[in-house]
Amino acid sequence: MPTPRAGTHNLTRLGLLLEYATLSWNVAGVVILAFAAYAARSVALAGFGLHSLIEIFASIVVVWHLLGIHLDRERTALRLIGIAFVLLVVYIASQLAYTVLARIHPEASAAGIGWTAATFVVMLLLAHGKRVTGERLGNEVLRTESRVTLIDAYLAGAVLVGLTLNALAGWWWADPLASLVIVYYAVREARHAFAESA
Repeated sequence: MPTPRAGTHNLTRLGLLLEYATLSWNVAGVVILAFAAYAARSVALAGFGLHSLIEIFASIVVVWHLLGIHLDRERTALRLIGIAFVLLVVYIASQLAYTVLARIHPEASAAGIGWTAATFVVMLLLAHGKRVTGERLGNEVLRTESRVTLIDAYLAGAVLVGLTLNALAGWWWADPLASLVIVYYAVREARHAFAESA
């Protein structure tokens, strides 16, 4: 019968594997989205690629935390994740203002639609795995970062809707406006992360 220590070790390894999978997906996403954004002149795709850098940062913070857990490190990790959420809100707001004011009309992007659709599904699965693993470990950092991953899924879904409406109906303004739904979640989760780190 496995000991509690062995069970904790296995859960920590699972948490690390989930973070490595998130890192790998987002590193690939930064490259794919850069090419798709350039080809379609899509500010939304370029911005989503930049957002992937925030998710990469959050995953690195959690890997750092899981490799050496103690109270001071947990508080620092939670604060850093909170900062990542704040940066996400700043990015979305500035991206929305720039796209709408400049009236940038992106072209349809099959690659962008395909990648954001796949990212939506993958991030939902990873967020669920992180949340469950974090709960079983009693690890607030992993639980908090699962919400970063969930917001990544929501943002992918919002961008997907915007890209699809632009491709099918020519509604150029749909993709920047669709990202507004993420602002609410990002502000809420930033407050949660800072509260937990206090």
